[in-house]
Amino acid sequence: MVFSSITFIFYFLPITLLLYYTVPKRARNGLLLLVSLIFYGFGEPIYITMMILSILIDYTNGLMIEKFRENKVLTRFFLIVSITLNLGLLGFFKYGDFFLTNMNAVFGWEIPLLRVALPVGISFFTFQTMSYSIDVYRGNTKAQKNLITFGAYVSMFPQLIAGPIVIYKDVEKQLMNREITERTLREGIERFIFGLGKKVLLANSIGLLWEEVRSLPVGDLTFVTSWLGAAAFIFQIYFDFSGYSDMAIGLGKIFGFDFLENFNYPLTSQSITEFWRRWHMSLGSWFREYVYIPLGGNRKGKVKTLRNIAIVWLLTGFWHGAAWNYLLWGAIFAVVLLFEKTFLLEVLSKTNSAVRRIYTLTILGLSFAVFALEDLSHLFGYLKAMLFQNAFSDSLFPFYVSRYSLLLLLLAVASTPYPYRAYRRLKMKKESHVIFAALEGVLFILCLAYIVDGAYNPFLYFRF
Repeated sequence: MVFSSITFIFYFLPITLLLYYTVPKRARNGLLLLVSLIFYGFGEPIYITMMILSILIDYTNGLMIEKFRENKVLTRFFLIVSITLNLGLLGFFKYGDFFLTNMNAVFGWEIPLLRVALPVGISFFTFQTMSYSIDVYRGNTKAQKNLITFGAYVSMFPQLIAGPIVIYKDVEKQLMNREITERTLREGIERFIFGLGKKVLLANSIGLLWEEVRSLPVGDLTFVTSWLGAAAFIFQIYFDFSGYSDMAIGLGKIFGFDFLENFNYPLTSQSITEFWRRWHMSLGSWFREYVYIPLGGNRKGKVKTLRNIAIVWLLTGFWHGAAWNYLLWGAIFAVVLLFEKTFLLEVLSKTNSAVRRIYTLTILGLSFAVFALEDLSHLFGYLKAMLFQNAFSDSLFPFYVSRYSLLLLLLAVASTPYPYRAYRRLKMKKESHVIFAALEGVLFILCLAYIVDGAYNPFLYFRF
């Protein structure tokens, strides 16, 4: 089940909210756990068992770490058990066939593939549960003794399938006691509607252009059309993923939670280093706190700092998917970030902002083309066109531009902070409250109309 579906908007969410606001506060975590398991098992009921197993693994290990706090050997043992089992689940479901396919190809083996369906959001909730065990081990938080409360944290449906990655210590107090006020409810509804609009009206619409361009034979691709397609994909994945994050944050507010932001207008960045401080911030924070800093961060000399950056970015790429293009994508960012850290940022600082933005968008265009195309022959053919090894233009380019120019302009403006800032300033005026509430209602109706009428409603982060 996805947020941008009739089933969720008209059935699951209203029924859940009715029950949530009706039951006593002490029963809300139990209800949240129950409805989250139903939400998670909607497409593949068998994976409810895996979710429950994941909850039990880290609940038990957290208690054991806390109980044997004074015994370093035992606490480390239970931490290793937690990390091993979580990575084992992730490895089996997400990476098993990738490793088997490559081993068969290299060694000439014929090991049958697992061919198991990928549980939705497995990369998100395994990282959440691992961070919980690590934080209990570090003494940054106390083990949660209530299994229902812990289960509600792990399975919480607003951010379960596409993040943001929510760290236990950030919501620990809210799990125990949370208040829903008229203001937070209003803010939550507004945020959900805006996120739905970004996903349905913007991401889905520009995604059609990307689908058209990627379906062209790579030998016929031209320089300008390939770059137009790459731009379309960047816009699609940004508004799709940030839209889902907005919906998750909005739903969190409706249920009394305050999730951290996941995007901060990354397409306005003036370097790749800045971009990754603004894009998927919860993932960046996770890798920084639980991988980069434990490896030594930047505290053990320049060589090890560069090594740590490389490790983090190869892992970041592989986290996104079990295919070579994701590893290549992570390697590209590792190389670029290493260059920026060693000398390029200093060079860029001496140029004007336009040059810095063109540089950043160029790197993003090439790297996200790598991200989008899992078939390596298709990918390399596409990159050849982007690197000016095919014809410069064709008859399709002016057709696409004339058809999508207004949408592209809207996306470019919407990817900056200025429209939302203007909206917030105008909405602060009391006399405009009714008008803006009506506008939000119209936006919601437009989204519903698109969902009902439109056949193209992909969930890009399904496989992550």
